[in-house]
Amino acid sequence: MKFFRRFFFIILFAVSGFTQLKAQTITGITGVSFTVSNLDKALEFYTETLPFQKDTVFILKGENIQQLFNVSDTLLMVKVARLRLGDEQIELMEFQSEKISGRQIPADSRSNDLWFQHIAIVVGDMAKAYQQLAENEVTHVSTSPQTLPAYLPAAAGISAFYFRDPDGHNLELIHFPAGKGDPKWQHVGDKLFLGIDHTAIGIESTNTSLRFYKDLLGLNIAGNSENYGTEQEHLNQVFGARLKITGLKVASGIGLEFLDYTAPPGGRLYPVDTKPTDLWHWQTTLKVSGINELFEKIKDQGYSMLSDSPVYISFSGLGGNLGFIARGPDGHALLFIGE
Repeated sequence: MKFFRRFFFIILFAVSGFTQLKAQTITGITGVSFTVSNLDKALEFYTETLPFQKDTVFILKGENIQQLFNVSDTLLMVKVARLRLGDEQIELMEFQSEKISGRQIPADSRSNDLWFQHIAIVVGDMAKAYQQLAENEVTHVSTSPQTLPAYLPAAAGISAFYFRDPDGHNLELIHFPAGKGDPKWQHVGDKLFLGIDHTAIGIESTNTSLRFYKDLLGLNIAGNSENYGTEQEHLNQVFGARLKITGLKVASGIGLEFLDYTAPPGGRLYPVDTKPTDLWHWQTTLKVSGINELFEKIKDQGYSMLSDSPVYISFSGLGGNLGFIARGPDGHALLFIGE
């Protein structure tokens, strides 16, 4: 199997040109979308086993959608369900194409593989939330909820549990004790499932990823930790795990988290032949001002572009906007939507 490779170019800008390109600003990380095999079955899981609320279901089709996803099929149709949990949202995408079929997530996927991505669902009571999932017989990744120990000062006291949806997408429950996480998660009354804190992606190099997400896109570092030990191994089922975690934020929306495994070796690269129809396809949605400038900036620096240019797309309830999809240094898809 061929794999995604990174190519970086040193680009020197004239002062006037550089000033023009700096006009773009990421104003929010509005959520994530990912591909599912059957939208009805996925909706059943997310609204019954989990308490997401269905907002709307809509269809994406037409020439611009083909260009957005780089799929050469005039009959391409994408059925999308937008779901909400608290203040946050996700989108489930079922692709219908006569020319391109979707592939399953590899059964032996682990969180140190670079195609790994998940969302972290915040809960007010970990024991009660886990009991609800266990009663619904969800597929465990973690052996059970794990509380991170005091020798990890940035993460101490945070409890988490990894599991999978019916298509094999990784999900996380997370509980923040007093003094940890966004203060919004501390005053929630008796609610059990609160919202989405962040999406996490597997990466190969923190420094390389920071050059893209921080220096180029303008995301801000919100925190970091180095996790290891028995609890971490039981959390993600990667024996000998030691990983650097870096959290990033912008003015609004969810966070983005890097998972950089320094051990063990052997994490697999993102497949270079990935299509949006493949079930490991996730895309993180970012709102941006100056979308044309950002497109040129990413393209000129040699990153992979799924879309050949920004295209006009109409999202249900969001009106019409220019958008394009690019890939970060490890292959993760990012959907940029203009303001």
